[in-house]
Amino acid sequence: MEVFECVSTLSSIRSYQQKQVPDEVVREVLEAGRLAPSAHNDQPWEFILIKDQSALSDMKRYCVSGSFITQVDFAIVVVTDPSSKWHEIDSTRAVQNMVLTAWNHKLGSCWIGRLEKKGLMEYLNIPKELNVLTVLPFGYFDERLIDTVKFRRDPDQVFHLDSYGSRLTSNL
Repeated sequence: MEVFECVSTLSSIRSYQQKQVPDEVVREVLEAGRLAPSAHNDQPWEFILIKDQSALSDMKRYCVSGSFITQVDFAIVVVTDPSSKWHEIDSTRAVQNMVLTAWNHKLGSCWIGRLEKKGLMEYLNIPKELNVLTVLPFGYFDERLIDTVKFRRDPDQVFHLDSYGSRLTSNL
């Protein structure tokens, strides 16, 4: 799949099939995060791969808005280093790389935004001076359940030319 096709078709997935993901695909998803650009090349991230199904089930209690974590083949916990000024922005770039790479392999994901971070950090033995940005579940899904139509604001509502309020016409 071309990059723009991944971007234009990407959808958040919250329901998964019980199907194992090949190790080489898991590794490629991890590598996509590791290879992300970062300010000053700080690379303020570490990634915890969770493949153990009992651990994924246990993590449900910490993933407040992501109970679907129990359905996936694997998850990646994105840990950031707050000593880097841009740790959250840079690590979000890594997240997007991983999600798009997964999508290219027909894997779904959904950023879990509401976490009980303190408990999760204790459960995973994450040092207190670090931060958990998100948990990313990954797995195969039923493609028939994905809405192929995206509801986004029209380009003329979000694109400006040279200054705010000067709308970019479709002539570009």
